[in-house]
Amino acid sequence: MAIPFLSEEPAGPRPRSWSLTVSGIAVVSFIAVLALAWMAASTLLLVFAGILLGVFLDGLTRLLGQVLPAGRGLRLSLVSLVLAGLTLALIAFGGATIVQQGRDLGQTVASQAGTVRDRLKDYGIDVPEIVPGKGDANKSGENKGGGPKDGENTSGESKDGAPGGDAKSGGGGDSSPRRDDGSLSSGQKPGGLTGLASGAMKSPGSLLSDAGSVLGPAATVVIGLFSALGNALVIIFLGLSVAADPGAYRDGLVRFVPPAHRDRATALLDGMGETLRHWLFGQLITMAVIFVCTWAGLAFLGIGGALILGLQAGLLAFIPTIGPLIAGVVILLASLASGTTALLGALGVYLAVQTLESYGLTPFIQKQALDIPPATIFAGQLVLGVIFGLWGIALALPLMAVAKVLLAQLYIEDTLHEETED
Repeated sequence: MAIPFLSEEPAGPRPRSWSLTVSGIAVVSFIAVLALAWMAASTLLLVFAGILLGVFLDGLTRLLGQVLPAGRGLRLSLVSLVLAGLTLALIAFGGATIVQQGRDLGQTVASQAGTVRDRLKDYGIDVPEIVPGKGDANKSGENKGGGPKDGENTSGESKDGAPGGDAKSGGGGDSSPRRDDGSLSSGQKPGGLTGLASGAMKSPGSLLSDAGSVLGPAATVVIGLFSALGNALVIIFLGLSVAADPGAYRDGLVRFVPPAHRDRATALLDGMGETLRHWLFGQLITMAVIFVCTWAGLAFLGIGGALILGLQAGLLAFIPTIGPLIAGVVILLASLASGTTALLGALGVYLAVQTLESYGLTPFIQKQALDIPPATIFAGQLVLGVIFGLWGIALALPLMAVAKVLLAQLYIEDTLHEETED
C-alpha cells in the first residue's frame, strides 16, 4: 500500500491548493519584511544617508582620476583630506561668526514671530504660541491695563501677585506653580536649544537614550549633541567604506540574485548609482549658488545676519518645495526687524533666487539626472514625512530617484518592453 505523502507526484501542473499555499507564504513573507522595515526604518534611513555620502565621495574620486592617474585608495584619501581641511577651515575662520549670527538670528526670529502673532491676534486670527511664556506675559500685561477696578480679583491671583486666592496656601484655579513673570516653572516642555536637541536633533540611529527628563535640560542638550555626533560618525564611516570599494558591495548584492539575472541586476545597481551621483552633484551646485546669491543680496541690503541667512537657505535647498518655504519665512522674519523697506528688499531677493533656481538651475542641471514633476515630489515628501518623520522629508528626493530607476528598468523595460526616455 502506497503512502500518499511519500508517493511520487505525477508530472504536470500543480494543483490549485499548492498555488494558494505558495501565494499565502509569499504574502506573509512580504508583510513580515515590511514590518521589519517599519521597525528598523530609522536605521535604514541612516544607512541610506551613509550610502549617499559614499556616492558623493565616489564621484569626487572618479573626477580626480581623470587628472591624476593614481590608485583609488590614494585618490580617495586626497579627496577626504581636502574635504576635512575645508571643513576645519570653515569652522576656524567662520565658525565664530556663524555661531554669533545664528544666536542673533534665533532671538530676532523669535521676537518677530511673537510680533506677527500679536498683530494677527488683533485681526481675530488666533495663532498658536511660538515662544514659550510670551502669551502669559501678554495676558498679564492686559490684566494690568484693562483689568477689574476697585481691587476686584477675577483672575485667581491675590493682591500681592501670588498665585491663587491665598498667598500662603498657593491655591487657585491653576494647579501648576508659576514664576513672577507668569510662566510655568514645572511641567513645561523645554524650548530653544533644549527643544532643538530633543526634537530636530533626535535623529534616527541615536546612540544614546533620551534621559533629559531625568537629568534635566542641560543633560538633554548634551545628550542631543552626542546623539547627532554619533549619527554623523556612522554616516561618515559608511560613506568612506562604500567609497573605498563600491564594486565589492555591488557584487555582494548581486550574488543573492539567480545567475540568469545577475547581469541585469548589475546594470540596475550601476544605473541607481549613476542617477544618485548626477543628482547629488547637481543638487550641491544648486545649493552653493543659492547660498552665494542669498548672502550677497541680503548683505547688499544691509540686513543683519546675511551670512547665516544665506547658509540656511542653501542647506534647506536640499529639501525641495518645503525647504525653500521654510528658508523664505526665516528670511522675512529676520528682515522685519530692519523695517518695511528691508522686508520688501528681502522678499525681492528671495523671489529672484527662487526664480533662478526654478527656471535656470534645475531645468539645466537636474533635467537629465532626475526629471520628476513637482507635484509628485511634494506628494512623496508628504507620504515619507508621515511615515519616517524629518529624515523621510530630507531624503525623499534621492529615495524617489532610486524608485524611478527601479520602475523604469524592471517594469517599463522588462515587463512592458518599452523604451524609457534617457
